[in-house]
Amino acid sequence: MSYWNRETCQPTSQYEGEITKEARVLALCDPLDPYNKPLYDGPLPEGSKLLAVGSTLADFDNESIINQDPNVIFVSHPNARGPLVELLNKFPSVEWVHTRSAGVDFIASDGLFSSPVQLTNAKGMFSSTLAEYCMMACAYFAKDLPRLMRQKNDVNWEQYPVLEIRGATLGVVGFGDIGRSSAKLAKAYGMKVLGLKRSIPESFSDPYCDEIYDMNGLVELVQKSDYILIATPLTEQTRGLISKKVLLHCKKTAVIINVGRGPIIDEEALIEALANGDIKGAGLDVMTVEPLPKDSQLWKLDNVLLSPHNMDMTLSFMQESTEFFINENLPRYVRGIELLNPVDKSAGY
Repeated sequence: MSYWNRETCQPTSQYEGEITKEARVLALCDPLDPYNKPLYDGPLPEGSKLLAVGSTLADFDNESIINQDPNVIFVSHPNARGPLVELLNKFPSVEWVHTRSAGVDFIASDGLFSSPVQLTNAKGMFSSTLAEYCMMACAYFAKDLPRLMRQKNDVNWEQYPVLEIRGATLGVVGFGDIGRSSAKLAKAYGMKVLGLKRSIPESFSDPYCDEIYDMNGLVELVQKSDYILIATPLTEQTRGLISKKVLLHCKKTAVIINVGRGPIIDEEALIEALANGDIKGAGLDVMTVEPLPKDSQLWKLDNVLLSPHNMDMTLSFMQESTEFFINENLPRYVRGIELLNPVDKSAGY
């Protein structure tokens, strides 16, 4: 299996080989989404054509589309879960579904996962900037940035000791593409890195990971870590993974950093741990409910760094993801070449 990473992979300038089938694409998207303009306006690769754009089954339910037997669905609409299953039932000719995001939790359903279609995603498109956020969050707490800002605002020249990141331990819950990119930067800072994966290949060896654990090693990992990065996808197995019990095993000086999905952490237990000083702090780019409700205690806690799920939101990030579908996977599909970024539907990522 092959996966794409924007740090290490070079765009393919031109695919060669015989075109063996046509790609007839339905875009389950907002027609006004500016990041999808390369798909809407074209040109698309040879052998590919866009049949229609819409957000509900009704947008695609007409004879001109039905008679063309669409075989590819590109998904970016945030409310696509139900409509996607309806499209799969309506068009049994569909062979492949691609999502513009790395996470597939927003389209996860029994209907999709039990279907015979191949599912691919945008893994590797957002890892580098989330890794940068991880290190920024480490520095935010190590150097006490809130205090710096208060003292500047108060015109107060008062020296205070800071923590060194070098020599600290980063525990990565979900040592996949995002986790590994974060580990790469952490090693450049001189940190020790512990990784956790659902399954560990016998031959596992990685220059950016000092120790690797399976899911049974979660408690040991958090006990040893100064900074704990949550980078695992959201599945039924990872929902609530960082529970109250797990949080109680963290160091009192530990910082939780979540770039995965909000529900991976028991948010109420996290708030309790933060309010009671059971852990030092948290850097949260994702929350259980988004937008974060205005009455959430997370807004009021001084030891929380909050961002509105935008730490991978560069000016070009979504358009690059759409272009990956167009320039890399569509040419592969029409030539019968293995697609990049396959999703294991049984695992949910």
